Amino acid sequence: MARDETEERDTGESLERLNQNLARMEELSKRLVAALSARKPGDAGLEGPGQELMLKTGMAIWQEALTNPAKLMERQVSYWSQTLTQYMELQKELSQGHFALPATEDAPQDKRFSNPLWQTHPFFHTIKTQYMISAEAMRSAVAELDGLSPRDKKKVAFFAGQIIDLFAPTNYLATNPDALEKAVQTDGESLVKGLENLVRDLEARHGEILPVLADPTAFHVGENLATAKGAVVFRNQMFELIQYAATTEKVHQTPLVIFPPWINKFYILDLKPQNSLIQWIVDQGYTLFVVSWKNPDASYAETGFETYIEDGYLKAIDVACAVSGQDQVNAVGYCVAGTTLALTLALKAKRGQARVKSATFFTTLSDFSDQGEFTPFLDSDFVDAIERQVEAEGYLDSHYMSKTFSYLRAKDLVYGPAVRSYMLGEPPPAFDLLFWNGDSTNLPGKMTVQYLRGLCQDNGFSADGFALMGEKLHVSDVRLPICAIACETDHIAAWKDSFLGIVQMGSKDKTFILSESGHIAGIVNPPAKKKYGHWRGPEPIGTPDAWKEAATYHEGSWWPHWEAWLSKRAGKKVPARALGNESYPATDPAPGSYVREIVTG
Repeated sequence: MARDETEERDTGESLERLNQNLARMEELSKRLVAALSARKPGDAGLEGPGQELMLKTGMAIWQEALTNPAKLMERQVSYWSQTLTQYMELQKELSQGHFALPATEDAPQDKRFSNPLWQTHPFFHTIKTQYMISAEAMRSAVAELDGLSPRDKKKVAFFAGQIIDLFAPTNYLATNPDALEKAVQTDGESLVKGLENLVRDLEARHGEILPVLADPTAFHVGENLATAKGAVVFRNQMFELIQYAATTEKVHQTPLVIFPPWINKFYILDLKPQNSLIQWIVDQGYTLFVVSWKNPDASYAETGFETYIEDGYLKAIDVACAVSGQDQVNAVGYCVAGTTLALTLALKAKRGQARVKSATFFTTLSDFSDQGEFTPFLDSDFVDAIERQVEAEGYLDSHYMSKTFSYLRAKDLVYGPAVRSYMLGEPPPAFDLLFWNGDSTNLPGKMTVQYLRGLCQDNGFSADGFALMGEKLHVSDVRLPICAIACETDHIAAWKDSFLGIVQMGSKDKTFILSESGHIAGIVNPPAKKKYGHWRGPEPIGTPDAWKEAATYHEGSWWPHWEAWLSKRAGKKVPARALGNESYPATDPAPGSYVREIVTG
């Protein structure tokens, strides 16, 4: 009797918790509706493929059906055959009173389907297998579709991939065994927490569904991120210039200036002491200056590359020279800041100026003839919509860049986090890299259009020249010693495209390094971790594949090899310098104030 009473009590408590959770969900549902209603209708050109692409695709499919119906029927019959075979195998297993899929060693691993129930449970196995069959059928149909240009086919393949990722069964509660199991185990508590997370994100993003990737309360810039010691020695409307405190008794005579991209904030190079490139450079005996860009709002609508170069690059170089008492600096540009550094160097060459002794380019594009995975976002339908947006707002809100980069890796940066947060009810992780990734910045209206039209679409810098500041700038105008680091799996600045731009530069002294990993991990790769290796080879000429074939692979980080290259161009050692001088005194401690700004309009 006692046991029965205990079970009855446990059942009653469980039922009470379930009813409480259902009541909380009802209240959250009201907030959910309110949050969704706050979403402003956006430009249709920013939400999906343009009508022209859909019309072209539809016509290509129709033309194929008319001219080669056998091909279309063969594809359809193959799809039916696979589906029917799956059904028959299921029936056979069930008729024998068991269900287990024979393991296949060559089956592709997909962490979305790691729960054993996807393999052993008839319902979930059927759902997963049918999804895989349908996904492959869609990919094949796009790949075999004639009547589209290679560029249009690439765009159709991208959007088809988005549909495939969206309809994965793991994205829906009824077909996600992990979410269902946890909901049962927690008496619905996981679903309540998930709904709380969803409402939180919707309210924070004004009705737009894009999951928060990292715990926003776990990190504080200047406290447990961006902690290298230094001070702001100059500030204008474009940037703060941070000089970092020397950690060695002597430093190289020629200072180093790093220009990070203004698409994100500079502290990716100083996340924590263990992987801080900024701290590592200082520890090697360099006087280091780093630019921290202003996060623009609508008042920066007319800010273009001209302003970034004149009031940004040239001014930062002048201040670094004045503070260090030198006539020249070595410079580093990362991503779009590397592209702009190349423009700056081309301009200085036209003007006969030589205040930069050498340049290093991190994951930099200067030839945009192949736009890789960004092709869907660089055709006129999307760029036209961006131009309308910046004309109306004066700037491109950081939300659009975050969304674009996220959907390039939708499985990992959209749907995976959404499942964990909204269906499993898990809090976002305390992950510094993802925190930085979400701490994005706006882009000025004029600069955005110049970049998309003049560089990406027209490929002006490596084609006929890029008109800027009264000059026609070409990548071949860059003639000083250069070192370029590209990353093997970079989906933002593909290494082969980066290589092609370096080949066209007019420098006689060129070094090219190919790091393993991607856009961030390939650059932020400290020697102590011994994680990713790199290739070093002959002078970058010819094709990227030929260069890599002739290159030698080396274990570990490329940082020491680059520093050896840089030290030969950094002059003799002199006593370590103090922060700032009389003309440019040290003011706010690093990381400054601009990096902490949150601009919403």
